[in-house]
Amino acid sequence: MTDVTFLPGAPSARRLDLTSDAAKARVRSRYRSEARFRWYGICAIVVTAVFLVVLITDILIKGLPAFTQHSLSIDVPVTAELADPEGKGTPEALAAGDYNKLVREAVRSHLGIEGRAATSNLSKLLSTGSGDGLRDAVMSDPKLIGQTVPVTALLSDDADLYLKGTGTKIERADGVAIATPSDVKGDITITAPGAFAADTAALRDVITKRVATLTAGAELYEQSADATVRDRAKPLREEIATLAASISDANAPALLGSHVPSLLIAINGGIVKLSSLTNDTASGTALIPLKSAEAAQAGAWQRVTYVTPEADRKVDDAKVALLDRLQADGKVSRGFNTLFFTAGDSREAELAGIRGALVGSILTLAVTLALCLPIGVMAAVYLEEFAKKNWFTDLIEININNLAAVPSIVFGLLGLAVFLNFFGLPRSAPIVGGLVLALLVLPTIIIAARAALRAVPPSIKEAALGVGASHQQAIFHHVLPLAMPGIMTGTIIGMAHALGETAPLLMIGMVAFIVDIPAGFTDSATALPVQIYLWSDLPEAAFKQKTAAAIIVLLMLLFVMNGLAIWLRKRFERRW
Repeated sequence: MTDVTFLPGAPSARRLDLTSDAAKARVRSRYRSEARFRWYGICAIVVTAVFLVVLITDILIKGLPAFTQHSLSIDVPVTAELADPEGKGTPEALAAGDYNKLVREAVRSHLGIEGRAATSNLSKLLSTGSGDGLRDAVMSDPKLIGQTVPVTALLSDDADLYLKGTGTKIERADGVAIATPSDVKGDITITAPGAFAADTAALRDVITKRVATLTAGAELYEQSADATVRDRAKPLREEIATLAASISDANAPALLGSHVPSLLIAINGGIVKLSSLTNDTASGTALIPLKSAEAAQAGAWQRVTYVTPEADRKVDDAKVALLDRLQADGKVSRGFNTLFFTAGDSREAELAGIRGALVGSILTLAVTLALCLPIGVMAAVYLEEFAKKNWFTDLIEININNLAAVPSIVFGLLGLAVFLNFFGLPRSAPIVGGLVLALLVLPTIIIAARAALRAVPPSIKEAALGVGASHQQAIFHHVLPLAMPGIMTGTIIGMAHALGETAPLLMIGMVAFIVDIPAGFTDSATALPVQIYLWSDLPEAAFKQKTAAAIIVLLMLLFVMNGLAIWLRKRFERRW
């Protein structure tokens, strides 16, 4: 070993500065930069988590109520006139019976209401499928005709939403004087000296504010240069005049309208909706008939206030009164919404379910998996182990990578042109949807399968070749089985991608309104993402809830599929 000698006058070796103040400042600056970068990453993760939590929370808040549904329990006398109008007793004749009317008549009899208006309100509270359970019971046992049968009938979507808390707050106060109604039905005046003074004063204040609001609106309309807009001020001026007249005279009755909180009187087993008030009297219409016109002592009757004005509610006072009475009688119950999972699509929100969409998605994914898994794996094996490396295979690899990034709607256009227009396959069928999604997922599976094959150590194949195995035997007996966990993981992730696709299915007609549950690969069907798309475009509030609930189901399926992929990777993964 030769010693290094520095000659006099030669430049000295560069010394590493670690102790000076400048060096220490550079080190501190580097540490601060690393700390800032770490905090940037943490902040990014926190922001992402916050957005994810907000999104999932919003979906859960909107969707969870759709998993429950309100129904009405009532004893229904099954008459032959409505259950078997033809008197034949055959399944066809029994199926043609008017079971909805049987349920409606039973509820009407329980409430004691009559008249076309009350019957119409009751019909809107009950679902169009309220008699379906009774129909099934009678068709399975015709001996029920002539008997009284306990029935659980569905309420309409509006009634269901109201009972779930989207209606109005109801305030109750016991009456403080003796109240005497003038009649038991129709227009009724209730006399109770001094009992309505506070309500009248509060109503006059509300009317005064309402007059001021309407006056401002009328003046704004009158200032417009458009004659059509100015005409809008006329009905406002008429309403202002009517309301102003009701509060100008202290002795005149104060009028209740649809833009002020509704006031009702519950007395003698009935409910009266008030239309005018004085300090001593209240006049209105009986929504539920009274059982008698006898005077009710203080505390034996109630003032009921619907806080939200009737004009701002979808369920009017008459329907609210009927629901309130049925609920007070213990006839309304809330349970798990089994129809959401067992029924197909429907125009009525309370009858709509996702079973048809789920079956359609399962059939579509079955076709997709049956096509893309063997084709994708064989293509990956050929390209990775058997194909020669030349410009042609390079071109194939480039096209596979490009296809994995092509927008999904392009595959839908391809399916429309080839499978529907050229080959004439049935429109809106799972077999066509599966073919289109197979084209979409195939590049992803090929790429994942090639990566799994490359992850197997070359020594495995070399050892097999060394003991006399052919190239094909080394690949299919040794390399491919060891690569299967990675291949299955990529396949499941590809299937999850296909499950959430909507655009390609829209292009091949799976956006149609399908009520029946598909029974085969060529039957008309829809898929769960398409069902979500269809419901999101409907105006009913109940469909908005069902849209969020269907999204929850879709997310759960995606979580399960991705969780299965992670489990497979952890379960069969080998460390080389």
